Amino acid sequence: MGIIDVTDETFEKEVLKSDLPVIIDVWAPWCGPCRMYSPIIEETAKDYDGKIKFAKVNADDNQHIDEKFNIMSIPTTLLIEKGVVKASSVGAVPKNVLKKWIEENL
Repeated sequence: MGIIDVTDETFEKEVLKSDLPVIIDVWAPWCGPCRMYSPIIEETAKDYDGKIKFAKVNADDNQHIDEKFNIMSIPTTLLIEKGVVKASSVGAVPKNVLKKWIEENL
């Protein structure tokens, strides 16, 4: 399935109405930790292919999403299921920590 780019315009369809749980990576191009975290998100997405939808949201370009979820720092990772935020995490973490966080919150 890969990672999809979500915008303010596509958020409802791709995330809130998703049949699968959604992991969202909120990032920005100028953010060093975000660039380090991106490959970890990509690797983790492969491990959950078909079970969880993974999405990226550029915080600079999609401020409505930032405001809706009160994003104060990036990278922020959100787990949304059936339109509800089940968990959020701030900062880049290693793959094993991310996978543990996912499993604990699904």
